Amino acid sequence: MRRKGHDLIEPGLGSPLEVAISQRDRGTMAMVEQALARNDAVLAFQPIIRADGQGVAFWEGLIRILDETGRIIPARDFMGAVEDRDLGRQIDCAALLAGLRTLHQHPTLRLSINMSARSVGYPKWMKILKGFLKYRPDVVERLILEITESSAMQMPEIVAIFMEELQDKGVTFALDDFGAGYTAFRHLKQFCFDILKIDGQFSRGVHEDADNQVLSEALISLGRHFDMLVVAEAVETQAEAQWLTQAGVDCMQGYLFGAPSLRPPWAQTADPTARRA
Repeated sequence: MRRKGHDLIEPGLGSPLEVAISQRDRGTMAMVEQALARNDAVLAFQPIIRADGQGVAFWEGLIRILDETGRIIPARDFMGAVEDRDLGRQIDCAALLAGLRTLHQHPTLRLSINMSARSVGYPKWMKILKGFLKYRPDVVERLILEITESSAMQMPEIVAIFMEELQDKGVTFALDDFGAGYTAFRHLKQFCFDILKIDGQFSRGVHEDADNQVLSEALISLGRHFDMLVVAEAVETQAEAQWLTQAGVDCMQGYLFGAPSLRPPWAQTADPTARRA
């Protein structure tokens, strides 16, 4: 008698789909662990452009890992599997260290680095940051730490205290992907972020999408009210950029202005080939 598919799964292991996802996640985690062991974690840099046409306001350093063949793996392909684990904290450590070293090497650069709220208090991550705060405070003053809205809301009180302590030392904070989650306005006031990055879903077709226009205007107004620099993410067309500029954003980020690159302008050599990620 032919057995049904679910009968082939051992008790307690879940459905075939759950098993497949679990196996995929284990493979992803193994790949990330091996990359970190080889020190194959790098940053890809994307510019954040001033809406007034005065050039680059700052750059974002986006974590990438390289597999054993040298292929670039973007964060979206592995962060979901590692975010809730210690491996996610190790990724945050690699990103922070790479960002601070880049700032040290380039004294005129201002750079944002992503972090999870789960890394607040993580010993290794804090050791890296405190080391630079003690010995190179001039470097940390040019650091922007980006925390996504969903991550910040996991532990709002702890994040708020953490931010207040570091803002006194010159660190800037950005609320990333704003509008994608469910931030209570009372927490928005409590956090006192310096920069508000509006989630890219509101930029897409905003010049002809009435719903996105209303929502973008509301989010820009919130940023203005709390005295935050407002950045529109995922801007891909000139029409979107023009509408957002007229709506009052301070800066914009997206493929219209440049894709993330492992070799940004300050790292260019005689070889014109630049890898993008």
